[in-house]
Amino acid sequence: MTIRVLVADDQLMVRTGFRLVLDAAPDIEVIAEAPDGEAAVRLARQLRPDVTLMDIRMPKVDGLRATELLAGTAVAEPLRVVVVTTYDADENVYAALVAGACGFLLKDAGPRMLVDAVRAVAGGEAMVSPSVTVRLLARFTEQARRRAQPVATPLTDRESDVVLAVARGRTNAEIADDLRVSLSTIKTHLTSVQRKLELRNRTEIAVWAWQQGLLG
Repeated sequence: MTIRVLVADDQLMVRTGFRLVLDAAPDIEVIAEAPDGEAAVRLARQLRPDVTLMDIRMPKVDGLRATELLAGTAVAEPLRVVVVTTYDADENVYAALVAGACGFLLKDAGPRMLVDAVRAVAGGEAMVSPSVTVRLLARFTEQARRRAQPVATPLTDRESDVVLAVARGRTNAEIADDLRVSLSTIKTHLTSVQRKLELRNRTEIAVWAWQQGLLG
């Protein structure tokens, strides 16, 4: 199946560059471009792309608000959004994930990383640029250290193992290989975790794990 992508960025050169890179991949097609956040929200709701690449700093509606409108907790049928930006400030990463983004990439991550991110997010995975992952993890871990009491969880030991692997950025296939179980078993565990913790995707699972300080 072809992965349908919407590119939202206020710079024509960036949109053109992304289109050239993504359209060159045999399984990806850029179906629309948006020059501002307002257009991004309108087109995404209309076209329902598999993945939306969203810049942060855009006119009319900024990318974080647009992401929240498309993938936030109040959205009944959230879309998959990857925030792609020049700015890797910690608050931007945190805000993007809280807004509902499935991934966060820097514009200088390179063509291969861009294509990999689109494929990963379309397949239900999460993607965060390696250059910001360590700082992001440190921030959530520090927040967890400040908690007075550990939070009890309803997860089984195996579900906890899967959650930790997701928080470390492992794919479903890698987790299945590590735990020596089938891919369908991992998907079943993830579905159970999302139901028990009232989370909507693997990105929220990773954020939850970091906030609880489960990675030490």
